[in-house]
Amino acid sequence: MGKVTTHVLDTARGMPASGLVLEVWREVGGQWSKLNAAKTNEDGRLDSPAIADGELAVGSYEFRFHVAAYFRAAGVDLPEQPFLDVVPIRFGVADAEAHYHVPLLVSPYSYSTYRGS
Repeated sequence: MGKVTTHVLDTARGMPASGLVLEVWREVGGQWSKLNAAKTNEDGRLDSPAIADGELAVGSYEFRFHVAAYFRAAGVDLPEQPFLDVVPIRFGVADAEAHYHVPLLVSPYSYSTYRGS
């Protein structure tokens, strides 16, 4: 069965982004609906798949990573209006039986992602 996982690394501090809140959204018929909200564990991962077996279907999805709140909670001094607040990563699922791993490498001023394994 297919699933979607993630892993968040704090590249500014060189460590996993523990305690970062993220939301999982899915587009159906032009409308976005929230499927899940979770917080990363001490390794920067979720304790269960972001989208689990039976929930994954072909279509468009979006992670919304709440990075400013994470960095503020970690004691990073950010301006009142941070450069990055919520980082959206929109991705497509072409095979509902596959494993999609969507990592995020993030700092207060930059981010990167890729399809992992």
